[in-house]
Amino acid sequence: MLRVEDLHAGYGASEVLTGTTLQVKKGTLVALIGANGAGKTTTMRAISGGLRPSRGKVILDGVEVQGMDASRIARAGLAHSPEGRKVFGPLSVEDNLLLGAYTRLPRFFGYGAKAQVDLDRVYELFPRLRDRSKQASGTLSGGEQQMLAIGRALMARPKVMLLDEPSMGLAPVIVQEVFRTIRRLKEEGITLLLVEQFAKSALEVADYAYVMEHGRIAVEGTPAELGRDERVLAAYLG
Repeated sequence: MLRVEDLHAGYGASEVLTGTTLQVKKGTLVALIGANGAGKTTTMRAISGGLRPSRGKVILDGVEVQGMDASRIARAGLAHSPEGRKVFGPLSVEDNLLLGAYTRLPRFFGYGAKAQVDLDRVYELFPRLRDRSKQASGTLSGGEQQMLAIGRALMARPKVMLLDEPSMGLAPVIVQEVFRTIRRLKEEGITLLLVEQFAKSALEVADYAYVMEHGRIAVEGTPAELGRDERVLAAYLG
């Protein structure tokens, strides 16, 4: 469903990705782990169009999308829940969610009505968002904003969903709730690429995983295989 081939990208004269290659098969959850600064978030931004690659390919459901604007990649079926959540603070919770569905709903008449099934699904996953649906998103707690960011991505009914550091800055009890939701999304067959600082938690839900070092993939395998790799054990699971 998603293939990344020999991807190079960076910021100005600084190249961060130096030949990243990975794939995510339909209906699987793939984890991308690594130290801070390894290039994980840059990979996610280059895939979703937030950063234009200088070289390489991003293939989404058989279509090359590298170099496209982020809006076109979103319309092609990719949703990105970014690092730091990036909710629109002045807008209500429900308006943030509706923005997630803009790629597939009519621009004028019937927008809200056609989005209701998806709103109900998000509210069923995250009941607290229903309770706060008219509240300004900037007033939510960090955990609630993360729920909103995931819900907003789900509103697009994506072919592939990118989750970048969903546990960042959250209390342990909220992290557990977020990972329960991620596991449920996986069970529903949603194709997921997950970047996560807690490598052990990521490997517990993943079907396959990549370890990134210095802008490229250093190790890959199933969670069981990585759990036996001495380098991975020492650096991330010790």
